[in-house]
Amino acid sequence: MNLPSVVAPETHSHRLVRAEIRDVLIAHIQKAEKGTLPLKIPQSEGRMQKHPGMHFHFNPELFFQIHGETRFHLPREEVCVQPDECCIIPAGLPHRESVSPDHYGFRNLVGGFYSNSISLHFAFEAAPGHPDIQSILFFDAPNLVQILANCNQLTQAFHMNAPAKQYVIKGLMITLLGSLLNTVETAGEAVNRDIGKVFQVKWLVREQISNPQLNVKSIAERMQCSADYLSHLFHTETGEKLIHYIQRIRIQGAIYALETTSLYVSEIAWASGFSDPAYFARVFRKLTGETPQAYRDRMDQAHREHEKRPKTVYYDHRDYSPGRPVQV
Repeated sequence: MNLPSVVAPETHSHRLVRAEIRDVLIAHIQKAEKGTLPLKIPQSEGRMQKHPGMHFHFNPELFFQIHGETRFHLPREEVCVQPDECCIIPAGLPHRESVSPDHYGFRNLVGGFYSNSISLHFAFEAAPGHPDIQSILFFDAPNLVQILANCNQLTQAFHMNAPAKQYVIKGLMITLLGSLLNTVETAGEAVNRDIGKVFQVKWLVREQISNPQLNVKSIAERMQCSADYLSHLFHTETGEKLIHYIQRIRIQGAIYALETTSLYVSEIAWASGFSDPAYFARVFRKLTGETPQAYRDRMDQAHREHEKRPKTVYYDHRDYSPGRPVQV
């Protein structure tokens, strides 16, 4: 995949891309309100597993098809997304994309979720069957936790067998699209504050985080500059060493996996780009102050303690029961 084109803040190009993103989201909201938005979500089986030719992200991905079709090749199925359809690829699900144009060509809008930010990019067919990024914008997202929870709830609701399923999906989809639109509409000067090489470096790290070969040297080669120059530039612009940034983003992904999956710690290390689980544990402890297993145990204990809280607190007592029917 080529490096993304950088759209500088408050430029004419920026405003055009942002306006098109807004139009796509509004059109999908209108269809969701009418109950006519086709949604496709593959099964989440095989999450966080590596498959040849496939990749996965620690957070969900959103795809809004505009022209042509996108075909997702997954470990156990294939999903084809046509124009005016929407697809959510669940967090951690390995996949590979192939595309084909229609008489208008190929184009889709893709949403990704990272540390406190949302990326939205338009893709085109760079080579036969292969998509690539045409233009990309990053938006600060203070409500990212809620948006991710919304995506995960949609994934669960889509595959449940319940009489009110369609109403649940409709409500969640309108909420998700509305949250994205609010993010795009309200973003100010913080949008794309990292310009040039630093912007591209952060994007590469986020996209390749599960690749154990990702390091300063490999990024510098991709950026066509020396590792020393890139390290100095990144540290000057961000105040953080690039090698530390890579480790921090890897550990953020590992924390997410520890909290949301039952994978073994060694599997999470592998999925986070660490080929040596012992080294992963050392880096994790250095950054968090505890081992991966200790962190998971503490989260489990916190969940259990939360469940022990009283259901209702009165002036003179606490009630731990879920409630009792009134005897008549």
